Parts: sequence; structure tokens; C-alpha cells
Amino acid sequence: MSDYFEILGIRRSLNLAVDDLQQRYYRLSRELHPDRFMNKPLAEQQRALDMSSALNDARRTLQDPIKRANYLLSLEGFDVGEQKSKDVPPELLEEVFELNMALEEMRSGDDSARRQLEQAEANFTGMLTDIDTQLQSLFTQYDRTPHREALAEIRGVLNRRKYIQNLLSEVRTELTPST
Repeated sequence: MSDYFEILGIRRSLNLAVDDLQQRYYRLSRELHPDRFMNKPLAEQQRALDMSSALNDARRTLQDPIKRANYLLSLEGFDVGEQKSKDVPPELLEEVFELNMALEEMRSGDDSARRQLEQAEANFTGMLTDIDTQLQSLFTQYDRTPHREALAEIRGVLNRRKYIQNLLSEVRTELTPST
């Protein structure tokens, strides 16, 4: 697998100037566009297709701060797999228990739990905002002095974020009327 940072000629970091990323992407995509290689040997045409595809993947990944962080973690050997139910952040155990009860009530047709779910939605949205602020600070800290301990902390916060995002999605699914 190619290193997306290398493809775009960017130093490995968690805070990137999106405008610079876009400019680099557009310049490289013009240079590597497969149409420019139509009259070249088959091997060069294939290489242009492969590079163009890798360039698109690099842009999609690096333009999003969360995807970028997960990508950098994977490059550095951290496991960024799926969130496990046993990974419930301890401070959320009671809230998750109550949320699951409210979700079951809504699923069984008891609309009285709607207010509790709306409150949970607001709480989780606020938590995500706080986590994103915390991540931004950790990204800046890592970029100043990159080390594995900072990445381990970022990974923990990203796992917490993913868990809360999953809860929020579940609540929103239940609150949205099906058509």
C-alpha cells in the first residue's frame, strides 16, 4: 500500500491545510490523468490508472480529520478495527443502560420514551463536539512532537468518539419516522 502522505508530497501530520491538499491533488491528478497516457504502452497506462486511483483514495482519506487520524494510526501499527460492545467507556455505562431501555420502549411502540431519546441525542451531540475539540488539541500536540504515547491517546479518544457516534446514530434512527 502506498503512503497517502507521500503520494501527495505532504509531511505526516494530523493538522493539514485542506486548501494545500486540494491544490496538490488537482496538480497531481492533471499530471497522472489516464487520458494523458492513451498513446503510451499498456504498462504505463495501467500505472497511470493505479496512481490516479491511489491519488483519489489519498485525497478522500486525508481531507477528513477523523479518517486521516485513523489512517496515520494504522500506518504507525495501531489497531483501528471495529468498535466492540465491551469497549463501553466506563463513564457512559449507566447512560447506555438507560438508553437501551428507552430504545426498547420506542421499538415496542411506547412513544413516551421519545423525550428521553431526544435528550440523549442532544447529550451525545454535545459529547461529540467536546471530543472533536479535544482531538484538535491532541492533533496539534502530536504534530509538534510526534510520539507513540500521543498516538495511543488519540486512538483512545477516537474509539470513544466512534462509540458515541454509533449511539447517536442508533438514537437518530429510532427518532426518525420510517416512511
